This record gives sequence, structure tokens and C-alpha cells, in this order.
Amino acid sequence: MTIEALNLAIMLGAALVVSSVLSSVIAFRFGAPLLLIFLLLGLVFGEDGLGIPFDDTSFAYAVGSVAIAIILFDSGFTTRWRSLALAAGPAGMLATVGVLITAGMIALFGAMLLDLDWLSALLLGAIVSSTDAAAVFFLLRVGGITLRDRVRSTLEVESGSNDPMAIFLTLSLASMATLGGIESHGGLWQMLVVEFLRQMGFGLVGGLAGGWLLVQGLNRIRLDPGLYPIVALAAAVLLATVVNALGGSGFLAIYIAGVIAGNSRVHAAGSLGRFQEGMTWLAQITMFLTLGLLATPTQFISLAPAGLALALLLIFVARPLAVWICLLPFGFSRKETLFIGWVGLRGAVSILLALVPVLSGLESGRLLFNLAFIVVFVSLVVQGWTLRPVARRLGLVVPPAIGPLDRSELELPGAPGDYELLTYRVADDCPVAQGERIPRWARPSLIVREGKSLLPERAGRPQAGDYVYIFAAHSRVALMDRLFAARAEGDLEQEAAFYGDFALEPDAPLTTVALLYGLEVPADVGDATVAGYLSKAVHGRPETGDRVRLGAVELIVRAVDEEGHIADVGLAVDPAPERRVVIPYNRRELAQVTTDLKARLARRRRGKAAAAPGGVHDLPDAPDFGRGDHDADVSDKKGPADV
Repeated sequence: MTIEALNLAIMLGAALVVSSVLSSVIAFRFGAPLLLIFLLLGLVFGEDGLGIPFDDTSFAYAVGSVAIAIILFDSGFTTRWRSLALAAGPAGMLATVGVLITAGMIALFGAMLLDLDWLSALLLGAIVSSTDAAAVFFLLRVGGITLRDRVRSTLEVESGSNDPMAIFLTLSLASMATLGGIESHGGLWQMLVVEFLRQMGFGLVGGLAGGWLLVQGLNRIRLDPGLYPIVALAAAVLLATVVNALGGSGFLAIYIAGVIAGNSRVHAAGSLGRFQEGMTWLAQITMFLTLGLLATPTQFISLAPAGLALALLLIFVARPLAVWICLLPFGFSRKETLFIGWVGLRGAVSILLALVPVLSGLESGRLLFNLAFIVVFVSLVVQGWTLRPVARRLGLVVPPAIGPLDRSELELPGAPGDYELLTYRVADDCPVAQGERIPRWARPSLIVREGKSLLPERAGRPQAGDYVYIFAAHSRVALMDRLFAARAEGDLEQEAAFYGDFALEPDAPLTTVALLYGLEVPADVGDATVAGYLSKAVHGRPETGDRVRLGAVELIVRAVDEEGHIADVGLAVDPAPERRVVIPYNRRELAQVTTDLKARLARRRRGKAAAAPGGVHDLPDAPDFGRGDHDADVSDKKGPADV
């Protein structure tokens, strides 16, 4: 390549990145999925668009692999232990069994619609079987959607941990195809199981060991502050390549290493997080642009009907069915299961895996790549564009908590990560503006009023519109949020729908509350408090938004403290009527449907016996079959007297 050609390539690459960043303004304004914009820019600048020639499949695969490694490390780094504790079981099922179910169903659809041989159909299913970590993380975090903890944690952990499974399936099936197909491999399933255990086992051990070594290295080696993020990210990518070379899953290893590093005290954690955020954006932009440039849209025309059909079957059949089967044992409500089934976005990982058949020289390689591209495009358009309205429609959006405008972790000698610099804007109706005193342990260090910086002793009491800078311990940030929190217009109605019409004392005896509101309580309640009854009824660790019906009202968990105890309880008057359970979405509903089915069979037997000569004709009343889920929406409100 000449110097002029190299300079032109650098100029075009920089222009593409700048165009992608600037397009984010348009994407946020119109609510478009940002990743879809990046993909479209690659198509626009590609060979069928403005004419940039690019057909280096090996280079695209290398770029995508490094980009995914960077994204997975950051995904793990920003995943808290609490999220893992909440979502380890359901996310693990979705990342393994869910991937297998989705791959099998898409293989069946592909064989029926496109008359593919079974190995190519299975390969297509494996390629599009996993949700994309980058797509899910960006849409949930950058999109500003505040979901309930368990739902958000399940989606994030699943998207970060299911890529290794899809990669394993794709590489294994592609290897079989190049070595003669399924018929030439006796004991296919046994071989896949052994290979899976080997790759995941090495990946798990490598991730645990690599994460520990990374933390020790960052804390023991003294470097220039600007070098810590570079060393950390380079070491993480090195770990992935070493584990791959040893026959393990490097992507699983780098994700686990990120989880360990992100949940440990490491030197320069603040700068490391900010650096990774920027690198993740760059990796995401680069990967989607590269894969977009590689695609040839004119080849999609003949495959568009079949690709669209596959995408719709994946969105409306395969993904929801896999989610329903995997989450059935874990107690998710109907609406939570439906939403998790909807957030099955496919992204760059599927397009990247579609390059494997092309690189392997398979005859169906280009066909599978084009089909995967169409599926990803439809998924980003349909699911990515509707994520927020679907979440609101299902009542899963938590009213946002008003926190600091900015927070910076401080590297103090002897106490890394314990203190933060918080920046708040004093709202008109927040407690501080209404005269509430700021605690002594969080006195302001600086107050900015009308563009002027003032010391606290000269500024006096903070006023509405001030910007207040406060040093506070990390454990007390939530307390500061309450002092500066204010409701925006429309929040009151949203909070009433989510948190209930009235507040209850969590330590109040349930029988007292029942007497006050005229409710009937179960006979075995005893002296249980409202919080105690709720904790027992939700069957697990309570979280904000949990709802339990009690006669004509619903008790709602409004807040949970750091120890997992219910700290605030709401009451919703006149909730939506309970619905009859037709399809069970958790163990409770499955048990209910089983009981109802037995009751129906018993009624039918008694009816036949009564209709027989000499039978008894006075049949008992039909049992009540209808009990709904715990998260019914709140309808028109009434006062306590109307209960």
C-alpha cells in the first residue's frame, strides 16, 4: 500500500468514526437504536453505497473479536456482585439451555423455509442464538431505561455470558462441516458435551485466575496514572488470547476477569472505568462499521422474505418460548417473562459468527452471513426501537431516582474507593431548598451560584438553582440523594402507579392495617408485620416494585435497604382485576394450573357419575379458577373508604 493510499484509508476511517459519533445526536432525539445507526452508516459507505471497497473477511473477524473482548471486559467490570446474586440462576439457564433451545428452533425453521441441510440449519441457529451484550448494555444503560433490579440484572448477565455458548456451538458445527458433516462424526453429542465442558472449564478457571492476577498487579505496581487503564485492558485481552490458545473460551475468561476486577478495590478504578467506557464506544462503533462495510445489500434482495420470516419467528416464537421454559422455575411474573423474552436483541456477535462459515470455506457461508445480517437488522429495528414503550406498557419501568449530576471516585491514601466528590443541583422543591439541613459529615466544599464560586461560609444556606459540591463516603451517597431529590412534572402520577396510592409503616402489624382498611387476612398471619408478610410472600429477596395482592388491595415494596430488608411499603387501592391463569409463567402459576386441571377432571368424573342411572345430581359449585400475577397495573384510584 502506498503512502497516499494509507493516508486516504486513515482519513476515511476517522471520518466514519466522527460521522458515527455525530449521528448519536440524531439517534437520541428520535429514539432510534444507536447501534442500528452505526450499522446503517457502514452500509451507506460500503460498496453498494458510496463505494468504499472492503471484502477482507479475515480482517473484519479479527477486528470484531478484539472489539467483543473489550466490550465483554467492560460488561463484567460494571456488573456488581449483587446483580450476579440476583440473576445467576435465571441468567445461567438462559445463557445455556436458552441458547440451545433457540438454536434448535431456528434450525428447524431454516430447514423448512430454505431447504437447508441439517448441519447448515444448525449452524444458522447457533449464529443467531445469543443476545448481543453490547446491544443490551447500550440500550438499557445508555437508553436511560430504569428497570427493576432482577429484570435488569438477568438481562445484563445473560447477554454477557451467553456469547461463549453461541461461539462454542458455531465453531464446533463449522469444524464438523469442514470435516465431512454430521454423518462422519460418531457420538456427536458426546463429543460436543466433552468439548463444551473443556472450553467452559478452562474459561472459568482462566477468568478467575486472570482476574485475581489483574487486581494484584494493579494494586502492587506503581505506574503513571494514565498507564493503569491501558495495562488493565491490554492484560485482559492477553488473558483471552492465552485461554483461547489453551483450548478454553477466552470470551468467558475475559468476562469473568472483568467481574472480579470490577468488584475489587483496584488502584485508579475511576480512571479505569472512564477509559473503558470510551474504549467500549470505540470498539462498538468500529465493529458495526466494519461489518456494515463488509455486507453487500444487493445480495439481500432475494433472501429478504426468508430472512424477514426467520427474524419474526425468532422474535415472536423462538426467543419467547426459550425464555418461558428457562424462567419457569424462578418465580418471574408474567410481565417480567414477557419483557425478558422481548429483549432478545441480536447484534454484532451474530454477524461476526456468520463470518465463521465464510472463513471455513463452506458452500453455504455467504448465504448464512446474509441471512444473519437480515435477522440482526430486523431485530434492532423491531426490538431496539420498541424497548422503552414495551417496558412502560408492561409497567416495569421504575420511576428514576434523582441522584447527583456527577460523581467522581477519589483516590485517597489508605482508603481507595471509599469517598466520592458529588455534584448536585438544588431543585426548587427538594428538601435542601425547603430548609432541610445538610448533615455535618457532608458539608459542602463549594457552592456555585449564578456562575460565581463561593465558599460555604460565605454562600450561606444553599438556594434553588445552586450547584453544590460535596465530599461524602460511598456508603452515604443514597442519603444525600434523598436530600437533593425532587420530582419532575408527571412523576407523581407515575410514582402512584408504580409505588401505590398510600405509604404504610413497614413495622406496623398486618392485622392493624387490615382492620384500618377493612381487609381480610389469612388465618396464619399471626403477629406478622407488613414487611414480614411481604418478605415471606415474594418467595425470595424482596426488591423495589414487588407486589402482593391482599384482598381488594395490593401491598408494594417501595424501598429495600442495603441488607435486603424492606424499608418502605406502599398500598395500591382498587388494582386491576385478577386474571385467569391460562399459561403458567412461574412455579406458583404452574401449581395453580395443575390444581385447577385436577379440579376440572374431578368435576367431569362427578358429572358423568351423576348422569349415570341412579347417580347423584346435586353437584358442588365450580371452583374459582382465576388468580393473576403479582404485578397487575393500577387502574383508576379510589380512597380507603371505597375499598
